[in-house]
Amino acid sequence: MAIKLTKNELKKQKDNLKQFQRYLPTLQLKKQQLQTVIMGIRAELERKEAERIQMIGDLDDWVAVFAENELFEEKKRLDQLVQPDRVIVKDDNIAGVTIPAFEELTFKDINYDVDDYPLWVDTAVFKLREIARLDALVSTLRKQTELLEKELRTTSQRVNLFEKVQIPGYQEAVRKIKRFMEDEENLSKSSQKILKALQQKRKEEEES
Repeated sequence: MAIKLTKNELKKQKDNLKQFQRYLPTLQLKKQQLQTVIMGIRAELERKEAERIQMIGDLDDWVAVFAENELFEEKKRLDQLVQPDRVIVKDDNIAGVTIPAFEELTFKDINYDVDDYPLWVDTAVFKLREIARLDALVSTLRKQTELLEKELRTTSQRVNLFEKVQIPGYQEAVRKIKRFMEDEENLSKSSQKILKALQQKRKEEEES
């Protein structure tokens, strides 16, 4: 876009340049903060996924239990005793981004007659609920990562725009206007000198 080579335009370009230069560090700080938080969440996600795999592995001792589970009536199967109801989350704010923070997973209140099951049923239900909670936590952590990575992409694009396009553009505009005004001033001074010299010469001729 063409710019006007005037003092008002110079002030406008300088003001724009100062505004972008003042805001850039805030964007850079936000980018760094998002990167740090995302790394932390990814590490937590990795730990929780490993913990989940470990808990499932610990259930190997219960293989016979689950085999026996196949013999139950449909309404008495273990998966009927462990039914998640609601994932409870609260809103958290990271660098201006609202993300869900896991608090608890509730389960439907299902009553069962212990006489209908072997002695291991309570332990199995407890373990399955813990795995379900980890599933909910992992899902929430993945959602956090998704939201923050989206914001990081947007912030990185803005940082690049500021650093590589906007600020250099305004700097070049300021230089161009200043150079033009300096040339105009030098030309004006030169013209004045020439005019003064001509006037002096004419005066000398008139006096001679």
